Amino acid sequence: MKPLTSYTCTLTDAQAAALRAHLEARDYRFREVPHARFAAERERVNVVFYQSGKLVVQGKDTGDFVQFVLEPEILKEARLGYEEVLNPDLLLPRIGVDESGKGDFFGPLCVAGVYVNAPIVKAWRDAGIRDSKAISSDKRIAELAAVIRKTPGCVHTVVPIGNAAYNRLHAKMGTVNALLAWGHARVIENLMGQRHRMAPPPVRAISDQFATHKATLAKALMPLGREIELVQRHRAEEDLAVAAASILARDEFVQRLGDLGREFGVALPKGASAAVIEAATALVRRHGAERLPEVAKMHFKTSRAVAASVAEVEKRPQTRT
Repeated sequence: MKPLTSYTCTLTDAQAAALRAHLEARDYRFREVPHARFAAERERVNVVFYQSGKLVVQGKDTGDFVQFVLEPEILKEARLGYEEVLNPDLLLPRIGVDESGKGDFFGPLCVAGVYVNAPIVKAWRDAGIRDSKAISSDKRIAELAAVIRKTPGCVHTVVPIGNAAYNRLHAKMGTVNALLAWGHARVIENLMGQRHRMAPPPVRAISDQFATHKATLAKALMPLGREIELVQRHRAEEDLAVAAASILARDEFVQRLGDLGREFGVALPKGASAAVIEAATALVRRHGAERLPEVAKMHFKTSRAVAASVAEVEKRPQTRT
C-alpha cells in the first residue's frame, strides 16, 4: 500500500490557531514561507498554512500526522484524505450504476451510470454528493446533478425507460428485477462505449445487488460490459460513483415526472400513497383509463386501487347545479 506523503485541507481561524499551538508545544521548527501565515517542520513532516486558509502537509510521516494529530485534535473528524490510505479503492477509476423510480407508481424508471477517477473523487470531497435517498430536496438533487455533469473528466449517461416502454418490457420479462438488470446492463454498455473519454479506463462497474442472485445482472451484461469486473453489493450507494449515479437518476426522474404532470394537467405525486391513487383517479376521469399506462407502472397494486376508486366515484349520484 502506498503511504500518504501529501495532504491538503482548509482550516478555520480557530483550527489554525489550535494547530499552531500544537506545533509550538512540540518543538516544531518554524520558518518563513511566501504567502503563508505559518510554516513548521520536523524530521519527516512539513506543515504550511497559507493566507488563503489552505493547509498543506507533506513528508513521510504525513499519514501519521493526519491520523493522530490533525483529524482527532484539530479537525475533530475523519476525512477522506486518510481514508484514501486505509481504502485505496476510493481512488480507483470505476463506473457506478443506480436507478430511480422503481418504487413510484407514476413516472419512468431511470437508470444512470457515472465514471469517476482519482481527480474526480478529490474534486467532490466537500461537494455533498451522497445517496440520493438521503437528500429530500429536489432542488438540492438538481444542484448536485449539475455539479456532477460539469466536473471535468466525469463521463455519465442516463437511460430513462418511459412508462409505455416500461409496461411493455415488464410484460415481456415478467419481473422488475429482470427489467432492472436490462437497464443496468444497458447503462454499463453505453459507458463502456465511451472508454476513450475516460482517463484511465475503469477497472470495475459497481451496482447495488437488487436481485437475490448476482447472476440476474451478470447474465444481462452486453459485449462491452463483459469486459469489465462487475461488483454487486448491498448498500452500494456508499460508493461515491454509485451515489453520483443515484443523484443523476433521481434528477432525471423528477424532471420527467414533472413533465408528465404538466402534459396531463394533473400533479403526479411520488411513491404509491393514497395521494397517488387520488391523482390517478382524477387523471383517469379526465383522460380515460386507456391513458393511464402512459404515466403509470401498471403492474403495481396501485393500478387496481385506482380502478376501484374510479368505479366508486362513478357510482356516486351526480349533483345537479
